[in-house]
Amino acid sequence: MSFQLHKFPLLSRSRLLRKLIEECSNGDGASFSLRLDDLPGGAIAFELISKFCYGVKIELNAQNVVSVRCAAEYLHMTDEYGKGNLISQTESFLNEVLGNWADSIRALEACEEVMAHAEDLHIVSRCIDSLATKACADPSLFGWPLAGRRSNQSPETTSLWNGISTMTKTKPTSDNWWYEDVTFLSLPLYRRLILAIESRGMRPESIAASVVYYARRYLPLMNRQSSFDDANPGPNILNPSESGQRALLEEIVGLIPNKKGVTSTKFLIRLLRTAMVLHASPSCREILEKRVGSQLDQASLVDLLIPNMGHSETLYDIDCVQRILDHFFLEEQAAAVATPDNIVEEGQLTNESNSTAPMTTVARLIDGFLAEVAPDVNFKLPKFEALASSIPDYARPLDDGLYHAIDMYLKAHAWITDPEREQLCRLMNCQKLSLEASTHAAQNERLPLRVIVQVLFFEQLRLRKSISGWFFVSDNLENSANPSGNVGLKKDGSHHATDGEDDVTHRVSELEKDCSGMKEELRKLVKYKRSWKNFARRLGFSKSQSCCSKRSKPSNLRAIPPSTVNR
Repeated sequence: MSFQLHKFPLLSRSRLLRKLIEECSNGDGASFSLRLDDLPGGAIAFELISKFCYGVKIELNAQNVVSVRCAAEYLHMTDEYGKGNLISQTESFLNEVLGNWADSIRALEACEEVMAHAEDLHIVSRCIDSLATKACADPSLFGWPLAGRRSNQSPETTSLWNGISTMTKTKPTSDNWWYEDVTFLSLPLYRRLILAIESRGMRPESIAASVVYYARRYLPLMNRQSSFDDANPGPNILNPSESGQRALLEEIVGLIPNKKGVTSTKFLIRLLRTAMVLHASPSCREILEKRVGSQLDQASLVDLLIPNMGHSETLYDIDCVQRILDHFFLEEQAAAVATPDNIVEEGQLTNESNSTAPMTTVARLIDGFLAEVAPDVNFKLPKFEALASSIPDYARPLDDGLYHAIDMYLKAHAWITDPEREQLCRLMNCQKLSLEASTHAAQNERLPLRVIVQVLFFEQLRLRKSISGWFFVSDNLENSANPSGNVGLKKDGSHHATDGEDDVTHRVSELEKDCSGMKEELRKLVKYKRSWKNFARRLGFSKSQSCCSKRSKPSNLRAIPPSTVNR
């Protein structure tokens, strides 16, 4: 773009323009042209500068003050070439802009176009410091307008000639009032702002929440996986390329505070899934796996169903879950080592029980995960055993969940051998099965016979113990009620059994029937084998004769008539 201007208004305000005009002018008054290709702000900024040189009032606002300030510095429009020159005026207006949150955001965005010059003039750092100070402060204690991009100005809103809005927005009360406004910044500027806010002591939870908000805006894959419960931050501005999203994700992972629990496990797993889809660096995925493992007890079963993006044939990424579980145990071991081994007092027993709660929660979670992925025909037995055996025995108060997973695996992998079934069933403790699980296991045809016998045996021991305990309590109650030793009877002389006694008696009878049935089947099997051996002896065969009949000479055994055999 070209401008037809007189030289005297320009050279009276700018040292650079005076120098260029003197070099190009021949002194004969002929017209000439100057090229200002490197002028910050380009033609728009130069148009405002030329108006200023001609004495025309210009309208500065938060969007153009940065470029005009940089252009004025480039042209050396100092007070040496006129009092109240453009540098001093734009600097004064910029200070007013930095007193307003929304205008500071707009000014920082405008620095993108003239980044090198804005950095040299420290405009970027001044904007970031202003925003960081306001974000960390209580907005109710200040009078700056918080009219960000979410606010819609009414028609009655008035503005000064310099572009600063006089409308004030109702001051927010929540800590997330600034999250959406900063999402309009580019990643480098946003990163610098977050680091400045963190250096001023803001809570890690608030910083992490802002990072989550930013990630949801610029990573489309984060929003496609599932809906979020909180407010929708708005549609994505652009769908960046895969490489751009990958770089963005790796930067976001580095911005999340390291404090445990500041970010939900659900969000971290979504980041991990997105990192797998975008083929992020191994270090980035390892960081996410460690973060998920440190708070695995806060995850849900659906969160662990991570689609497999590797070369394995399984539907879900079993190896990733195994690595996450390993990181969880490393965190637990480190926490246990850091805790001093003091003598536990009686009042501290509840804290000790609470320390095992995360382990129990994770054990229940892994058992549910195994049951969910067990129907996968490509799920190999060694991986199942490795994942199930990673949980220590004390973390499972009951083995019902593990039994359900084993049963699902046996149902989907009917072709595995009997030794493999035995090996798989060794993972569970039959003594830690509930009454419902024991009842199901006793009738489960997929389990090995040895396991069924163990279940019945331990169930019978449990019932005997409960019966003996019940009678022991009953005897104590009767003795305490009748110190003389006389048995107290009701008026009608009859005894009524309680419901608990009826249930126990019924259960004992069922177990006795099951045991007697199994013994009868085994007895029939043994009887059948013995009758067959007797029948062979009556025919005159022995083990040695049947094995060597082809090599021995013809025997002179006497044939037994059929009538004798049938008798």
